[in-house]
Amino acid sequence: MTTQTDRINALLDREEIRALRLHYSALLDGGKADRMGEVFTTDAEVKVTVGSMSGLEEIKASLKEAYHSFDTLKRGHYPFVHAVANHDVTLTGPDTATGSCYLLDFVTDRSATQHPFLLLGRYCPSSNALRQTGALISGGFSPSDLSI
Repeated sequence: MTTQTDRINALLDREEIRALRLHYSALLDGGKADRMGEVFTTDAEVKVTVGSMSGLEEIKASLKEAYHSFDTLKRGHYPFVHAVANHDVTLTGPDTATGSCYLLDFVTDRSATQHPFLLLGRYCPSSNALRQTGALISGGFSPSDLSI
């Protein structure tokens, strides 16, 4: 039998996972690759459209490089905004959960005459997200068929 306390704890756990995804986006968009340890474990794996990264140090280095590579106008900022929505979180055990969320990726350095969407997609972790440690074991990005 599920108690009211269990239900409240489940809501809090789901919210912590949603907050973790939002924090990842804020760190990414803010060019704070050195702080990715706040959202990924040391053995994390990240798979994105342009490749994959294994381990926290590689994730930090790759994202730091991407931050500079994509700043083609040399404005000193990452020219994207990652908006995440439609979070789906299923608690699978006392310390594990699965889920996904949608990604709307906006480009911030295009001229006003260009469309601001870079792509639409979905973040789909390939492994469980740990609730206890507050960090993701792994994360991935699966682009949708629609890319603008």
